[in-house]
Amino acid sequence: MGVSENKMGVMPIHKLLLNISIPMIMSMIVQAFYNVVDSIFVARLGEDALTAVSLAFPVQSLIIGMGVGTGVGVNALLSRSLGEKNADLVNKSALHGILLSWATCAVFTAGGFFLSDMFFKTQTDIPAIVKYGDDYLYVVCVMSFAVFNQIMLERLLISTGKTFYSMISQMTGAVTNLILDPIMIFGLLGFPRMEVTGAALATVIGQAVGASLAMFFNLRYNREITFKLKGFRPSASIIGRIYYVAMPSILMSSLGSVMIYGLNLLLISFTATATAVFGVYFKLQSFVFMPIFGLNSGMVPIIAYNYGARKRERITETVKLSVMYAASVMGAGTIVFNVFPRELLAMFNATPEMISLGIPALRIISTHFVFAAFCIISLSVFQALGNGAESLAVAVSRQWLLLMPIAWAMSKTGDVNMIWWTFPITETATLLLCAFFMRRIYLKKIKTRELQAG
Repeated sequence: MGVSENKMGVMPIHKLLLNISIPMIMSMIVQAFYNVVDSIFVARLGEDALTAVSLAFPVQSLIIGMGVGTGVGVNALLSRSLGEKNADLVNKSALHGILLSWATCAVFTAGGFFLSDMFFKTQTDIPAIVKYGDDYLYVVCVMSFAVFNQIMLERLLISTGKTFYSMISQMTGAVTNLILDPIMIFGLLGFPRMEVTGAALATVIGQAVGASLAMFFNLRYNREITFKLKGFRPSASIIGRIYYVAMPSILMSSLGSVMIYGLNLLLISFTATATAVFGVYFKLQSFVFMPIFGLNSGMVPIIAYNYGARKRERITETVKLSVMYAASVMGAGTIVFNVFPRELLAMFNATPEMISLGIPALRIISTHFVFAAFCIISLSVFQALGNGAESLAVAVSRQWLLLMPIAWAMSKTGDVNMIWWTFPITETATLLLCAFFMRRIYLKKIKTRELQAG
């Protein structure tokens, strides 16, 4: 009896992309929602608490980036192995992904124990901000096992096209966090008032719930993967293949975290309120960017599978539709940020100074959204096809050669509003670089190689 074809190789692309992506987009929107609500509750404790959480964001971003980056590498290898009908490599990819997640978690746990207080003292000497920040980041790092397990287990579901179950696990974790946030922050229903520590604990508990549900779904419904530990041995070759694709994503996230850290230092030299505004922007922009990341989660396994199955037309159609959808979402986001900046800031208990700084910030930064749509899709295409070097080149160019130097130059004008222009300037240049690499990869790996129409 022949092996039946996975839906990623036969279902019409328009229907397939929506079928896989919509559950992920919905779960990402919920994820963005509870990130924003988390900050809205923290803002009720005062601007110092909101600033502290904003200053902690680079580390949180790095944690998620490391988890997602490793997941991207596992995703690409596992989905391609499915397309090639290599069941043994499918199983080994999944087990290696879990192992690598645990190893990464150990590093952040150690960092939480020994470095969280020092991290904040490098950014500010305001005692209240340092105290709030240390309380928050300690919990996030020491208990990071929850988020690493959740991300990897959900990625395994995505790799085999079971995004509905991934959506359920992520949404369940998000709803858990939403319920616990006000209870644990303000001490409701008999709980002690824990303030920012409560916010961090609510997040970690939500992630642990999501991870547990994702594990159940993998064991019960993910029949393409067999989780057999007997005889398992770590393979340097498989780890290398995973990280060849994952490392650009991890480095991009790392560079992004360094970028946020650097911008926080520049902004706090003007005023702590500017840092709070920047933190609020990152929370709000997740409503625009998270759906694109959800779209990417659906797009990557489709491209990887059909590359393994040598189906050229399905690859190109997937890329075109993804760019179109992403640009539409980003365009809508730009409109919202320009029309309703005051209302968006008001959700965070913004002071008059924060509103004064925040309105031009949201309007200026959001002008780069549509360009970012093409860049995000391009980088995921590179990763799905195994072109990690191009993703890395774009990331290094964007963060080190463009964004930070431009931001530093803008800060020398003495006008904090000039720093916001760094984003549209940088994204314009990044778009040109992505377009160059996209064309080169298309000609080399899709159009002229052995792929077959299908």
